[in-house]
Amino acid sequence: MLAAMLNVDPLLHGIGLAGVAAQAAAAVLETGRKPFDMFGVVVVALAAALGGGSLRDLLLDRTVFWVADQSYLIAAMAAGVGAFALARVMVLPARLFLLPDALGLALFTVSGTQAALALGAPWLVASVMGVVTGVFGGIVRDVLCNEVPLVFSGELYATASWAGALLLVALGALDVARGPAALAAGGTVLAIRLGAMRFGWRLPMFSART
Repeated sequence: MLAAMLNVDPLLHGIGLAGVAAQAAAAVLETGRKPFDMFGVVVVALAAALGGGSLRDLLLDRTVFWVADQSYLIAAMAAGVGAFALARVMVLPARLFLLPDALGLALFTVSGTQAALALGAPWLVASVMGVVTGVFGGIVRDVLCNEVPLVFSGELYATASWAGALLLVALGALDVARGPAALAAGGTVLAIRLGAMRFGWRLPMFSART
């Protein structure tokens, strides 16, 4: 109902809410390895969940999404606090955060690309906005946690996001319905990212010659 009141595509709104919640949870699970109090954990969760979409909206010169619709902020806070409570009563694997992070990457890639396309952005710009939305929050999260960002050093990450964004643009150009197109693009991002985590797929590493 809220999406309709704000004249927002319900599909895009739902994908965005799910992405915000997933990235907030992932951030909390990563900060569980650091000596942060609850306030610090929630700050990192909000930065991770809202950072990518905020940068996208600033670049596209539109109202920042969580300022226009506070349901995104509420979803991020609720997911962050919920994950914090869960982590305090259960012993969780150190790398568990990678699973909601992968889901958030897929959801944010789709929502970011669709948002840019809805504003009439060219296909290449739209795909880059999808990547920005997908990866920037994770970069902020890792920096705040004093970790090397996954996007710079780990298995395929931004590459997975860009592949999904380009697929979404291509399917849109072929007049594929938004729902199936979003599912195919998000599934592609998730499959590549999970495959990279499982099998160690990565781009060549830079090594300066001495």
